[in-house]
Amino acid sequence: MDIFKIAENNRQAGWNILEKTGVIRAWESIGAVVFPVGSLKTGLMMKSLDIDLHIYTEKLSVAESFAVMQGLTVNCPFREVQFRNLADTEEECFEWHAGYEDSKGNHWKFDMIHIRKGSRYDGVVEKVTDALIRKLTPEQRRIILQIKFDRPDTVQIPGIEIYHAVLAGGIKDYKELTEWRKTSPFIN
Repeated sequence: MDIFKIAENNRQAGWNILEKTGVIRAWESIGAVVFPVGSLKTGLMMKSLDIDLHIYTEKLSVAESFAVMQGLTVNCPFREVQFRNLADTEEECFEWHAGYEDSKGNHWKFDMIHIRKGSRYDGVVEKVTDALIRKLTPEQRRIILQIKFDRPDTVQIPGIEIYHAVLAGGIKDYKELTEWRKTSPFIN
């Protein structure tokens, strides 16, 4: 088992799914700017097949956002779609979560966060993602991928918490991570 090969295959599969489904093009059709973030962009995708997108428009329009998702659900084999309206919170966004099944029967989770350009969190995750890519050493990348591989499927740990544990906490494996989490709760 080559964890680097698994991660690269997952990354390529994620980009192929984005192309096949036309998700980015659909959002761009309303003037949105789309940024892949998270494990797809960093190449740190292991067992959790997640495609995280931050989608920016000048204004938040429920009608436009729903129109994009309506088109996507007609043209994509999304199994489920969830919506959260956080426009009146400090996040100033709409959250779309969709389940997708690829041709091999793998379940992918899309997190499409539609954000008002210029809001408080505009670009924050993108900057963190880019900094992570620049900072990671090959050894840290290996450790993160191995932890993600070794994590039991029944245990959910946000990727950002794993990255923090490895980079800031010097964690070397999944066992150390479980101990570290007991005394160093991650606040995101």
